[in-house]
Amino acid sequence: MIRPRPPLPGCPHHPYSFHPNPVPVRLLTTSRSAPPIPAMSLKQRYRETIQPKLLKDLALTNVHEVPKVLKVNVNRGLGEAAQNAKALEASITEMATITGQKVVVTRAKKAIAAFKIRAGMPIGVSVTLRGDRMYAFLERLINLALPRIRDFRGVSAKSFDGRGNYTLGVREQIIFPEISFDKIDAIRGMDITIVTTARNDEEGRALLREMGMPFRSN
Repeated sequence: MIRPRPPLPGCPHHPYSFHPNPVPVRLLTTSRSAPPIPAMSLKQRYRETIQPKLLKDLALTNVHEVPKVLKVNVNRGLGEAAQNAKALEASITEMATITGQKVVVTRAKKAIAAFKIRAGMPIGVSVTLRGDRMYAFLERLINLALPRIRDFRGVSAKSFDGRGNYTLGVREQIIFPEISFDKIDAIRGMDITIVTTARNDEEGRALLREMGMPFRSN
């Protein structure tokens, strides 16, 4: 008895046949095996969530009228430590570590005998952040640094200049996780100024509140 030859591979009737153009199969994954969804950055959250909300809450007609952050200035005055070269070098290193950008040394424009200041003497350090570094710094300031302040109850909601710009004083640089307490020679603070396009303090306050700035209720 002659047995029939089995179908060749590639034939649809062959039990182990293969298709020359296989259709990809999408595998279903459960929530436990699925990779975690990355958190939305502050810049992306402003574009997708904060900007449309402010457009509605402030009753604006044009999206270009919605306030936004232009730049962030981080400044530190050296005071009596201006004549100490080690204090200047430490401030430059700390500010560069915190902001991730090169530091500019501010110098006195004229001599002031009462404060023992000569013209050209370094009196402080400053950094101006824009773009992605600005948003990254604000995100770390709001979510990581400020909550590390001892007995923190929020920041003042009255530190605006009347044109929507906000200034925050930090007493200790060690609230930033990039600064190690064992590697500093002294506790030094800094002033952080957030410059916005807001037309008044109410718009600036609404912008920073939506970005997560923890204002005190009183």
